[in-house]
Amino acid sequence: MINISSYIDHTVLKPTTTHMDVKKICEGAVQYKFAAVCIPPSLVTVARRELAIAAPLVATVIGFPFGYSVLKAKLAETEQALIDGADELDVVINLVALRNGDWSYLAREIEPIVRQTHDHGKVIKVIIESGILTDEEIIRCCGIYSDTGVDFVKTSTGYAEKGATVEAVRLMRKHLPADIKIKASGGIRTYDRARQLIEAGADRLGCSGSVDIVKSSLQTS
Repeated sequence: MINISSYIDHTVLKPTTTHMDVKKICEGAVQYKFAAVCIPPSLVTVARRELAIAAPLVATVIGFPFGYSVLKAKLAETEQALIDGADELDVVINLVALRNGDWSYLAREIEPIVRQTHDHGKVIKVIIESGILTDEEIIRCCGIYSDTGVDFVKTSTGYAEKGATVEAVRLMRKHLPADIKIKASGGIRTYDRARQLIEAGADRLGCSGSVDIVKSSLQTS
């Protein structure tokens, strides 16, 4: 049986997120031994304080949710998140550049963010929004971000019409080197769906209904 808890980034990223929301997901992350909590950048310090020396990592988002912030803004967000104590950064790529065919910009954009994050010994996940990309675009993203040394390629923000799919995860796993992990997110609401994504190659799952998923997994064991 899959230990589903160890795959989950327990997530709250709504624009009205409160300190109490963060406190609640931190408590849940400790109780259920989730891999991380994923919270808005302005609340990283709250999560860091709540978790203190507890095991779950603190993840946050950069350029979220649309990715079209200029590079200087993303670098400033990255620096502040690292100062505030984030362990993992989920960075949205510039989809405007992608759709305009400016693939070289995508590489130039992520390289300094990777350096900045890795210089602090932290983890970077790059969000490609797979649900709105063609297979060819997903494959090309896998090539670009493999070369730039990201730690994870992540399917989705959860804000597009289509989130993580088994097909996209399989395609990403096929075209990514073994040392680059995959995070699936967006629309993962049941244990069966979570299990399918893990079996397809996902190493981490971004979920807001994490507790219900874990409880469901226990009922099926």
